Amino acid sequence: MFHVIATYGTKEGRSKEVLDLLADMAEATRGEPGNVSYEVYRGVQDPTQIVILESYHEAEDFDRHRESPHFLELGAGRIIPQLVSRHIFTYTSEDQPHEAP
Repeated sequence: MFHVIATYGTKEGRSKEVLDLLADMAEATRGEPGNVSYEVYRGVQDPTQIVILESYHEAEDFDRHRESPHFLELGAGRIIPQLVSRHIFTYTSEDQPHEAP
């Protein structure tokens, strides 16, 4: 499994717009063949902070996501220009049995 944690800091007054666009992004991304999950969270203490948790079967699935029409239009074209900060962290996890020891 390949996991992505993206942290966004939105420009003042742009959080609602970014969250609306991310709702569209989430819907489109969840339909991608390699996507396992795509969740968006807004900061409680600081509502300009947004965290996106994404999971894919493989790193190549995430690469394809970043080349998809919805990422290029919504993400690169409309969301990223509304941000003051953006950090992407990637992690892998091995498939492990889900049995109790």
